[in-house]
Amino acid sequence: MSSRREFLANVGRGMLVASVGPAVALDLGLTKAVAKDAPDTLNFGKLEPLAAFLQDTPTDKLMGELVKKLKDGLDLKTLVAAGSLANAREFGGQHYEGYHTFMALAPAFEMSRELPEASRALPVLKVLYRNSTHIQAKGGRKNEALHPIEAAPVPAGEVPGEAIRDATRKNDRAGAEAMFATVAKGMPSEAFDQLQYCVHDEVNVHRVVLAWRAWTMLDYTGPEQAHTLLRQSVLFACREKGRDRGIHTVLPKLLDQYKLVGKKMGTRQADDAWIEKMATVIYGEGSEKAADAVAAALAEGFSPESITQANALASNMLVLRDPGRHQADGFKQIGSVHGDSPGVHASDAANAWRHIAAVSNQRNAVASLIVGAFHTGGQSGGQLKDPYPLNEHLEKVTTTDPAALLKATEAAVKAQDQALACALVHKYGKGGHDAKPVFDLLIKYAVSEDGALHAEKFYRTVSEEFAAARPVFKWRQLEALARVTASEFGKPAPGVEEARRLLGT
Repeated sequence: MSSRREFLANVGRGMLVASVGPAVALDLGLTKAVAKDAPDTLNFGKLEPLAAFLQDTPTDKLMGELVKKLKDGLDLKTLVAAGSLANAREFGGQHYEGYHTFMALAPAFEMSRELPEASRALPVLKVLYRNSTHIQAKGGRKNEALHPIEAAPVPAGEVPGEAIRDATRKNDRAGAEAMFATVAKGMPSEAFDQLQYCVHDEVNVHRVVLAWRAWTMLDYTGPEQAHTLLRQSVLFACREKGRDRGIHTVLPKLLDQYKLVGKKMGTRQADDAWIEKMATVIYGEGSEKAADAVAAALAEGFSPESITQANALASNMLVLRDPGRHQADGFKQIGSVHGDSPGVHASDAANAWRHIAAVSNQRNAVASLIVGAFHTGGQSGGQLKDPYPLNEHLEKVTTTDPAALLKATEAAVKAQDQALACALVHKYGKGGHDAKPVFDLLIKYAVSEDGALHAEKFYRTVSEEFAAARPVFKWRQLEALARVTASEFGKPAPGVEEARRLLGT
C-alpha cells in the first residue's frame, strides 16, 4: 500500500500534468510517473508472439527456426507483418539500417510471388536476416525505440498536420508524437493525410519511402497497427530537425500562385512527346523550375498520371546517365551505380511520390506531385551527356536471338559489365520480346546479392514503373535494372546461402 507521502506526490504530479499538458509532461518524464501501472511495451495482439520471437532470436539461429515455422504452415505474409512490427518497435524510424530494412520487407514479399515455390521464401528470409542482425546489434527488446504514448489534443484552430509538422521542425518529439497519437485514433487514411505535412517538409528519399512503405504495410498487419507504423515517420521528421532545402518556401508559394488547393484534378492526357519534354525539364533544369513546371501543368488540367510518368522518366534518366561512383565504399566499388546512388534514390522516391499522390486527399495529391518533381530535380550535375546504352555499347551486341541475348545478359551481369548488360536488354526490348524472362533473370540477383540495402526496393520500383509506363518508355526501366544489377553483383547477401540450404533449393 502506498504511503501518505507517495500518495500526495502522485497527486502533485497529476496536478502538474493537468497544468502543462500531456505532451510537455511526457517530455519532462512525468507521464510515466502518473501512469506507472500502464504497460511500457507495445503489444501487437495476435502478431505479438511472432514479433517478439523475431526480436529475441539470435541471428545465428534465426534461419533454422524460421524455416521450421514455414514448414509447419506459417505463411510469408504473416511473417512479413510481424517482421515490420518488430522492426518498428525496435528502431522507430530512427536507425539507418533499421528503416532501410523496414522499407525492404513489402518489396521482398512481392518478389517472393514471382519466384518458384521452392525458393519463394528466400527474399523475405534475406531481409529478416538483415533485420535480426541490426536488432541484435542494437540490443533487442531492452533497447526498443517505441513505447506506448499518451495522446494530447491538437491546439484549437490549428490544422493537425501543420501543428505536428511545426513540432517536428523544433525536434519536439514528445509534442509531435502526442498530437499524432490523437490523430491516429481516427481513420488510418486521415492519419496518413495529416502525416503528409511532415513528409512534404523535406526532400529526403527515406522520409517519403518510409511513409509509403508504412502505409502499404497496413495491408499485411491490418489497420489496427496504423499508429505504430505511421509514427515512425513523425520521429524520422524530428530526426531531421526542420532541415529545409527550399521546399518550405516553394511549396506554399506554388500552391497559392496556381490556386491549386481545392482545384479539381485534371484529366488531360499528355502525349509521349509532352512526357519526354517534361521529364527533361524535371531532370535538367533544377528543383524550383521542375516544381514550377509541374504546378503549371496541374493548373492547365494535365492528369496526375501524366505528371508521374514524367517524374519516373526523369529519375530513370539519372540512372542511365550516372557516371558511376568515384570512390569505393563498403559494398560499392568504383563505377558502381547501386545502393544510394542518385538515380536509385530518385527512382525509389518518384515511385513513392506517385503512390502517395494516388491515395491522398486533393491537397496532398497536388503537393506530392510538386514536391516529387522538386525532389527529382537538381541532381543532374556531373552526369553523362548521353544515357546508357551508348552506340559503342550497342555495337558489341551482334545477335538478335532472344535466348542468346538473355544468356549474354547474365554473363554481362556476372562480369559486372553495366554497359553491356544495359545494351543487351535494350536490344532484347527493341526486338519486341516478352519482358518476363528478363525479370526472371534479374530477380535472381536481386535476391542473392546484398545490393547495399536497396536491391529489393529498386527491383520493386522498376517492376511497378515498367507496368505503369507508356510502351515507348517501358524498356528504359529494365535497362536501368540491368545496369544496377550488374553493378551490385559480386557481394552476396548474408544469410541467403544458409536459407537456400535449409529450404533445399
